[in-house]
Amino acid sequence: MIVAGATGFAGALAAYLLWRHPDFELVSVIGRSEEGRRLDDLYPRYRVPLPIERLDLDRLDGVDAAVVAYPHAAAAPTVGALLERGVRIVDLSADFRLRSQATYERWYGEHPRADLLAEAVYGLTELHREKIAGAAIVANPGCYPTASLLALAPLARAGLIADVVIDAKQGISGAGRAFDETTHLSMAGENILPYKVAAHRHTPEIEEQLALLGAELAVQLQTHLVPLDQGELASCYVTPTRVIAATELAELFADAYAGEPFVELADEPPGVREVRETNFCRIFAAADAHTGKVLVFSAIDNLWKGTSSQAVQNLNLMFGLPETRGLA
Repeated sequence: MIVAGATGFAGALAAYLLWRHPDFELVSVIGRSEEGRRLDDLYPRYRVPLPIERLDLDRLDGVDAAVVAYPHAAAAPTVGALLERGVRIVDLSADFRLRSQATYERWYGEHPRADLLAEAVYGLTELHREKIAGAAIVANPGCYPTASLLALAPLARAGLIADVVIDAKQGISGAGRAFDETTHLSMAGENILPYKVAAHRHTPEIEEQLALLGAELAVQLQTHLVPLDQGELASCYVTPTRVIAATELAELFADAYAGEPFVELADEPPGVREVRETNFCRIFAAADAHTGKVLVFSAIDNLWKGTSSQAVQNLNLMFGLPETRGLA
């Protein structure tokens, strides 16, 4: 097992989870910077005592799995090269999340390995676990789509979404290690900032997956930066196709997530502290008798269930292990 891109927040956490995993052996952490430095020097809290190396494809004998944590467009060539050597991959970038090349290129630019799009499986475990188990490339979802789709999937399957507005808030770690003028601590502290207004790249990902569940519609996604280290809350305001009673709504979500090891239905709206540093998604749904709308709140840790621990959940499936292995 290797992690490529281990110097970023997501890659470093993935390395930590795999280093302590009882069944996977992490043999190398790859970085495009900090070469020669130990990962536990760069991230002391993760205590992974491996040196950061350059990717050498000729030294991959015996490696059967990889987490690729490079940015979009940079990830796809590495995924292709690993695939050619028989390595199974969980990719944390956006490069293989969308089925449509045209949609990808509208939001991200030219795709460097469009020939591999058809081979990738979307890695939201609760929706696609059977396909994930046999996949060679698993496209780990974005953090906003993870929280939003788990909140909306039961309604989408039942044909109950006429329109939806997703009001999502995330901690500063979602921006990664590179800060800009909107994520600098002097701007983020004691503040709430909307960002990527009417232009968030996770929008088509949510729309595509909802369409596969039977809800073809344009999604209004608005994201906000809040003064937290990590954590994410998606507040989904749904106009239903018909009136939904509170009892029916509760039964719909209970049936959808019965037996799911990492989805919890809460009795009241969740906060992000309840899921911090876990692979859990915590959901609360309510029917508003006054407006006729349905409100669904979904809380995750953006670095864990939104990224790295979900990658490990998918790796467990790919290698025939219990989904909870190394995570519970």
